[in-house]
Amino acid sequence: MAEENRKQAILSELRARFRSEPRLGPHFHFDSLDWDETGTLILGGEVPSVAAKKRALECAASHPAVNAILDRVHVAPATAMGDAEIRAHLREFFTREPAFAGYAIRQQASFAAPAGASPDLELVAGDPAAAPSQIDIEISAAVVTLGGRVPSLTAKRLAGVMAWWVPGVRDVVNGLEVEPEEEDSPIRIEEAVRLVLERDPFLDAGQVRVGVRRRTVHLTGAVRSAALRDMAERDAWCVFGVDDVLNEIELLR
Repeated sequence: MAEENRKQAILSELRARFRSEPRLGPHFHFDSLDWDETGTLILGGEVPSVAAKKRALECAASHPAVNAILDRVHVAPATAMGDAEIRAHLREFFTREPAFAGYAIRQQASFAAPAGASPDLELVAGDPAAAPSQIDIEISAAVVTLGGRVPSLTAKRLAGVMAWWVPGVRDVVNGLEVEPEEEDSPIRIEEAVRLVLERDPFLDAGQVRVGVRRRTVHLTGAVRSAALRDMAERDAWCVFGVDDVLNEIELLR
């Protein structure tokens, strides 16, 4: 009974933390929220944005009783899409991206594999025997999992953001390995954010300035609409390793 009371007290404290976080709002909640005696917090459900997910996970991780988080949280898709349609978008994105020229790109061949079985992958670009880098794309229930190896953290981050750009995607699990291994730093995050903004076809990256301190991205500059300002912020949030985004982009008059 004492352990159950402790568990309920911790869950109540976490719910209060989410409600009191002004950037999440008083009505924010997870569909499922549980905690076990090992200190693992299990979160599930759907949230409105990548920013909301990252902020909530950061908020949860700061609780002293939480040692680990089992993340089953998905982002509400902008457009409902089936896995095959998502696969088609990703194939086009990755095979046309100049940064991935020469990579071996493999994608899930079908969606009929038994539950728990690894899907078969088909080659759509490059030669795995000759290519120094490889990206494998798997999709299940609009959740994209990226595997393989890339030569830099910037390439890993770009691939992850491009997956998020497909409007039907609910989550991206970026399991790409960097070979040779690189030490992360604010300047590497900054390089990736700049590249992502340059690749976004709707943005003029020259209008946005990027600074990074630790894992917080600071955006300044001026764009022509609030929609473009929000788009630049969302791009930054989608970059692997970014914990917060401070958006001070102004609107051109």
